[in-house]
Amino acid sequence: MDVIVEFNEAAFRHKISKEDILHALKCKIRAGAIEGFPEKYVVIGLNRAKNPIEVMYNPIDDNSINVFHAMKVRKSTIKLLGL
Repeated sequence: MDVIVEFNEAAFRHKISKEDILHALKCKIRAGAIEGFPEKYVVIGLNRAKNPIEVMYNPIDDNSINVFHAMKVRKSTIKLLGL
């Protein structure tokens, strides 16, 4: 079953499109919880141009998430996920 993805307005602050966010969630390189922030998760995935981006989200329930952040992947996020 696919997860339903909702978007917070802040998810588009860094000019990452909805389509690129959805592609990155499907083309994950690494994913994990954000330490110290319960119920917040980060994914490093590939956008449609095959460039890595980071996507952060909160789970809503077992079948849906709320994306609140997306941007070009940062070194700090790479380090956070142990890449």
